[in-house]
Amino acid sequence: MKLHSQFPYALYLVISEEACRGKDILKVAEQAIQGGVDIIQLREKQLNEPLFLERAKRLREITEKYGVPLIINDNPTITSKVNAAGIHVGNNDIRPTTLRQQPPFKEKLIGYSIEYLTQLDNLQTMVSDYLAISPVFRTDTKTDTVTEWGLEGISKIRQLTPKPLVAIGNLHAKNAKTVTKAGADCIAVVSAICGADQPQRAAYELKNAILT
Repeated sequence: MKLHSQFPYALYLVISEEACRGKDILKVAEQAIQGGVDIIQLREKQLNEPLFLERAKRLREITEKYGVPLIINDNPTITSKVNAAGIHVGNNDIRPTTLRQQPPFKEKLIGYSIEYLTQLDNLQTMVSDYLAISPVFRTDTKTDTVTEWGLEGISKIRQLTPKPLVAIGNLHAKNAKTVTKAGADCIAVVSAICGADQPQRAAYELKNAILT
């Protein structure tokens, strides 16, 4: 598997309290890192700002301990306050071009979700560091998406852009390799790790499936 030097991550975890189904989110995150997760995104759509900030701070302590980048979903203020490695945004969030104009985000990672092929030609894609292909396959954890890309969609996008591609959407150890073969640089998961009885083992099996 060939990794982009500017995005050298193979296994990406998107984590939230809801996805952890009653388990301690911080313990799940640490176990996932120990199992092989390379980068973590905190995605909390239900928390108020103070609680989101407190959770981000505590998660940042764990990711910093292991040298794993922390990405914050759609919240520039929290991203800046905890000095996260970057931010991830979609079509209905703040634009990557707007973020790049702000001093705190000139050097941070910016991820951008692709839901239409036409997005590959816009300025938002140009200034982003990686593109999330969402979803590859339909999933219950994210229902506000437009296109189900499938393997053919990943292959097509791979032909149209040199940007690092992060695939997400109903991915697990049994289909991860087919997705990287189709052109994804990185596999992102939610339930496959957050919902697992043993997050560390689940992460290990996923990482092994991607890299072998």
